[in-house]
Amino acid sequence: MIPKIKDIILVQKQELENKRKEEYIPRQAKIESQNPMIQVVIGPRRAGKSFFVIHTLKAPVGYVNFDDETLVKVEDYDEIVAALNAVYDTPKQYLFDEIQNLPRWELFVNRLQRQGHQLIITGSNSKLLSTELSTHLTGRHIPILLLTFSFREFIEVWREKKKSELTTAEVKEKLSEYLAYGGYPEPAMKGLDYKSYLSTLYDSILYKDIVQRYTLRSGKVVSDLALYLLSNIATEYSYHSLTKVLSFKSSHTIKKYLNYLEEAFIFFSISKFSYKVREQISSNKKIYCFDNGFLFAKAFSFSQNIGKLYENAVARHLYGREVYFWKNQQHEEVDFVIQEERKVKQLIQVCTSLDNPKTKQREIRALLKASEELKCLDLLIITTDIEDEETTEWFGIKRKIKYLPLWKWLTI
Repeated sequence: MIPKIKDIILVQKQELENKRKEEYIPRQAKIESQNPMIQVVIGPRRAGKSFFVIHTLKAPVGYVNFDDETLVKVEDYDEIVAALNAVYDTPKQYLFDEIQNLPRWELFVNRLQRQGHQLIITGSNSKLLSTELSTHLTGRHIPILLLTFSFREFIEVWREKKKSELTTAEVKEKLSEYLAYGGYPEPAMKGLDYKSYLSTLYDSILYKDIVQRYTLRSGKVVSDLALYLLSNIATEYSYHSLTKVLSFKSSHTIKKYLNYLEEAFIFFSISKFSYKVREQISSNKKIYCFDNGFLFAKAFSFSQNIGKLYENAVARHLYGREVYFWKNQQHEEVDFVIQEERKVKQLIQVCTSLDNPKTKQREIRALLKASEELKCLDLLIITTDIEDEETTEWFGIKRKIKYLPLWKWLTI
């Protein structure tokens, strides 16, 4: 068995060396070259996790990619370690890519860490950061989230190509591209066709990370759910409403499949803000997509809904923070409530145009009411091109509101 495993790792080593030669855009995430803790880089498929690690670390690293059907069928994991040490001359650090594909991977990694090996693992399933890691690696791992390019990183791609800073007009132009096509690194770096690339990737994630991983009899049901959510992004949902719309047999099935889609880094949800935990759990949630590019590639007639593209980009930028939406009994709404240490720190509205006085009044009124109820004075409206600050009053509630264009807010 070892010679065959060794051959696979030799081929992967050549792939690794080829990756080292490719142009690299520094990421905002951080990783340490010498750390006894298991460093866990988690994020969507093709977001550049292994690329990030090999271009950040200076020390030699032994690399195994478990997106290989032969390796995941190996029963004696010591054979993998032996082959790895033979190819890389017993490296100080191991980089295990897409580790979630390996059965009982957490026990394997735990044992190697106890034996004194320095480990970096990557995975495309958010469950790595919850159930498995918290159960088996408590206190011995450092989670590192790496999503697709942020807008700042996306801009850096074009700054490198131009070899100079972008003008404000160019930054705004690139924002339009980012909102439409998203931030997956490969098509941006290599000039690939976005629609073809993203469509193929999306289908691969559905099949590999959901249908195949959870041995579903049919992929159509989860595919239908995903397509409906993509076409209704930044919209409230409940398990009951999705069950009715999609004619599912039970809300339990909807909940299970939605969890799969979130674990695979296609969607994420935010809850309605409430000081009561039970109310927060039982209320509707809002659905967002990890990358706008999937909306372009798969959602039905979505490209013209610029407001939803703006809101989804803001939600993705806020991901990882404690974020909610606010809604009162009059159905007035604030898009994002940012909470830190049990205190509401900021309220954010997203509105592409405030030219209509009624629209502006509606957005401001909701902000002021939420500000009064949640005792928050940091109020922001993200727009297309307005940068301003004004004091507004409504029925005795007087607040200062800041306005910022999306391109500037994303680059702060």
